[in-house]
Amino acid sequence: MSTPNRGGSFAVSGNGNTNGIVWAMQDNNPGNGVLRAYDAGNLANELYDSSQAGSRDSFGVASKFSIPLVANGKVFVGAQNQLVGFGLLP
Repeated sequence: MSTPNRGGSFAVSGNGNTNGIVWAMQDNNPGNGVLRAYDAGNLANELYDSSQAGSRDSFGVASKFSIPLVANGKVFVGAQNQLVGFGLLP
């Protein structure tokens, strides 16, 4: 992963010893940030990025050093004026 600005902040989640995901917060200041998910066993395999679905998953400018927080099957990221939660669609 390469980012245009200061680099990314990372978090890792998994289900015990399986299904590892590396979450990366891409800072595109002054543009919108992007949350990315990679297969922890093969970082060349990107599973998701928040710019894939147009404006549905977009959020504002990422806060500097904002680290993704994974809890209860959801991922939370901080932007300059908001807290954004990502999870499975109903």
